[in-house]
Amino acid sequence: MLQKRQPISVTLAAAERVKALLAQRDAPTLGMRIGVKARGCSGMSYTLDYADAREPADEMVEAHGVTLFIDPKATMYIFGTEMDFVSDTLSSGFVFRNPNEKGRCGCGESFHV
Repeated sequence: MLQKRQPISVTLAAAERVKALLAQRDAPTLGMRIGVKARGCSGMSYTLDYADAREPADEMVEAHGVTLFIDPKATMYIFGTEMDFVSDTLSSGFVFRNPNEKGRCGCGESFHV
């Protein structure tokens, strides 16, 4: 039987950050929902929200003890993406390494495919 390929991979650093965010939340939460939204200089940006319930068409990814739900409208834009969390002396945040991107805006906040 063929194994279904996950739409997104998650590094250990990203999973640990998601766990920390979920632990800080007062409400029970199933995981995080990843999506894309039309905005920014290049056209689209990634979104992350708490997922209190699984929507019927969500893709579900489990990695390193966390559950991520992929908004069905985002799947075609992020398939093959690696989600990481990077922290340095000036900033920290989630980084999406997306092989489908054709370009990014100068500030790095948005992308296009």
